[in-house]
Amino acid sequence: MIRIAVVITCFNRREKTLNCLKALFEQQRIDQVELGVFLVDDGSADGTADAVRQAFPTVTLIGGDGNLFWNGGMRVAMAAAMCHEFDFYLWLNDDTYLFPDALAGLLRTHESIVRPSGRETIVAGTTCDPASGKTSYGGLVKTNWWQPLHYSRLEPGSEPRPCDTMNGNCVLIPAAVARRVGNLESAFVHSMGDWDYGYRAKALGFDIHIAPGHQGACRNDAADREVDTRRLSVRERWKKVTSPKGLPIRAWRVYTRRHAGPLWPLYWLRPYVFAVAAGLFRGGGRR
Repeated sequence: MIRIAVVITCFNRREKTLNCLKALFEQQRIDQVELGVFLVDDGSADGTADAVRQAFPTVTLIGGDGNLFWNGGMRVAMAAAMCHEFDFYLWLNDDTYLFPDALAGLLRTHESIVRPSGRETIVAGTTCDPASGKTSYGGLVKTNWWQPLHYSRLEPGSEPRPCDTMNGNCVLIPAAVARRVGNLESAFVHSMGDWDYGYRAKALGFDIHIAPGHQGACRNDAADREVDTRRLSVRERWKKVTSPKGLPIRAWRVYTRRHAGPLWPLYWLRPYVFAVAAGLFRGGGRR
C-alpha cells in the first residue's frame, strides 16, 4: 500500500475547494493507494470548512487566522502531514482539478525514473487552462545564465522531462526528499516558496521532472492580479510591489540571495527601484 499525504490550503473559494477535493477522491487506477488529506482553511468566511466537513469527513481540517497566504498555509499543512509516516506528499492547489488518472500518472512517472536511475526525483504535474487548453502551471527551466531569475514554463511531452524547479500547483514529493529538504521556507509569504523548494531539492542532489501530458486543469490567475498601474502614485506602487502577493522585502531578499548569484543585491533592489521610478516619471508622481 502506498500512502500519500495530500497537502492543500484554501481561503474563501468554497466551490473551487470542493471541486478540487471531489476530483482528488475520484482518482482512478489507484487501488493500492491510501490518501490522507491535510487542508488548511485560512479563516474562510464563506463556509468552506463546514462544507468540507460535510462532504469529505475524512479530510483533516486545520484552521488559520486569515494571514497565512499560500506559502504559510502550505507550510502548516505540510508540517501536520510530516508528523505521520507517508510515502509521498502531494502539493495540490485548491483551484486545480485533477484529471481522473493524474495521480496514477505521477506515481508511474516517479517509478519509471527512480527504478533505472536510482536517483530520487520530485514529479511535477502540468496543468492546462480549462478554456484554451494551454499550459498554465508546471515545471520551470532557466532560459539563460545572465538572467538567473527568469524562467520559462516547460511544455509536457510523451516522456518525463527534467526541469530546474516547479510551480506548486500539483507536485508529488517522495518522503526521502521531504526528509532532507524539509518544509517550505518560513521567510516566504505567498509566492516563491515552491520555486525555492525545487532549488533546495536540486542542491541536495535530487532531480525534478514533469510527468508526460497534462495532469489537471487550472486557470492561470496572473491576469486576475493585473492592475493598470499607469496612474498609480509612488506610494500606491510601493504598496503593491511589497504586498504579501507581490515581492515582500524580506522574502524577496531571501530568494534573491539564495538564487540570483553574486549580483543578488541588484536583483533584490530592481523591482523596488522600478516601482518608484515608474511612479515618478510615468505620469504617476502624485503622492
